[in-house]
Amino acid sequence: MTRPGRAWVHRTAHELRPDPTRVVALPFLPGQEPAAPGRWRSADLLSRVLALSDAEVVAELDAVRRAFTRRHRGLEATWRAHAALLAHRLPVGTRLSADREHLVGAYFTKEYALQGAAVLNPSLVAHPDQSGLAAGTLRFAMTLRAVGEGHLSSVEWRTGTVDAAGAVELDPAPAVAVLPTATPVAYVRADVARHLEDLGDDAFDADDDAVLATLGARFTVEDLERSLTRLRVQRPAEGMARLAERFARIAAGTWAVEYPVDSTLAERVLMPRAPAESNGIEDVRMLRLVGPDGGVTYAGTYTAYDGRAISLQLLRSTDLRRFDAAPLSGPGARDKGLAIFPRQVGGRFLAMSRADQESNAVAASDDLVHWDSPVRVEAPDEPWGLVQLGNCGPPVETERGWVVLTHGVGPMRTYSIGALLLDLDDPTRVLGRLREPLLSPAEDERSGYVPNAVYSCGALLHGRTLVVPYGCSDSRARIATVELDPLLDALAPERPVRHRAVPR
Repeated sequence: MTRPGRAWVHRTAHELRPDPTRVVALPFLPGQEPAAPGRWRSADLLSRVLALSDAEVVAELDAVRRAFTRRHRGLEATWRAHAALLAHRLPVGTRLSADREHLVGAYFTKEYALQGAAVLNPSLVAHPDQSGLAAGTLRFAMTLRAVGEGHLSSVEWRTGTVDAAGAVELDPAPAVAVLPTATPVAYVRADVARHLEDLGDDAFDADDDAVLATLGARFTVEDLERSLTRLRVQRPAEGMARLAERFARIAAGTWAVEYPVDSTLAERVLMPRAPAESNGIEDVRMLRLVGPDGGVTYAGTYTAYDGRAISLQLLRSTDLRRFDAAPLSGPGARDKGLAIFPRQVGGRFLAMSRADQESNAVAASDDLVHWDSPVRVEAPDEPWGLVQLGNCGPPVETERGWVVLTHGVGPMRTYSIGALLLDLDDPTRVLGRLREPLLSPAEDERSGYVPNAVYSCGALLHGRTLVVPYGCSDSRARIATVELDPLLDALAPERPVRHRAVPR
């Protein structure tokens, strides 16, 4: 339902709609099922390409280059990589010319439209590069959830600026999209141990400990495989397979990638990499995290979806070019929407949690990976949020307290954006909250894949202006600006509530 607006909340003219020209080149292996006993469709296709004459290869490759090269960077390198996937199906001793290798790769490549269905649920963070700007202007980086074929969600970026007066400008969208390459991963033994505890299978506790005892504080996948190999002689094959699967499941969720040095942030695309996120990387809540030593890390939690179940992952980077990800653990990291505070409080990392699936709570962690039992700070009790509550991104620090944008679900599954004010030193203490939404779906925002929803994954404070990007009905994204002082004044004093202090 559309609610009256507030004079100090301003919707800008910016609107990001799905752009079907945003494409990446992915492997295409048509029909991995047998075409007939002893025959595979991919092998049959390869044979047909090898049977083309040299003149046909040149003509077809020239046409493909004209049609697709401008839509991609390094397309011929991609074709070579995809052709290499079929090397085992080439007749022994076969050597392909460069043109024929490229054409083979082209037949086993497809374009995937990242935003073919929707672009939604953005978050904002200060860009690492603040050079060349006018006084009082801030450059920002925006994450976006891009949804393509099969409702697969990926992460895209846009950049822009907000000036001293709070005016927002978006930079033009880049002409191409760039995928990263994988880099080596080191696993943390303590993190793996906690994930094994979360899996909760007492039958494997002793064997889990036996494997972990042979590993260093940090270890590689080769180290893990050697440890499992030693244990295989001691366990039945069935039990060993299940044990190996437990470790593999956790290890697969930890990955690292990097993008080409010459790529821009807005060109970079992050698609699902781990089995747990095979159906989507959803709703990144990105923030600029300042450590106790003043060091800066860009960190973002996201929902990993495998088509059946969800889990939470942590994405980290120091420069937004190299990223690593790892699964989160602990009672505070259940369900969706963990949103980390931008600095430690009381010597611990804190995050907004919705582990009970319907309330806003605060959880604590020593390492950003394992999150303790959350302390509830807000339960559904306003009509516009009686179904469930959650956060809309990392808390924003102000002189009066932590401003937490929230979301509430009301009648007809309408999503609105609200706000809480939490104590700076004890964020389990609620100082105030909005009794009515900050933003509810406007009439032209109500229709989409999920109707009647406005939703943000993170706002950015610049001066006295809060810049709030938000998704509209899971279809497109807009930006609003909020005057900070009227917002702080509107956060009604909270009724006394019982609470526990953040665990020390």
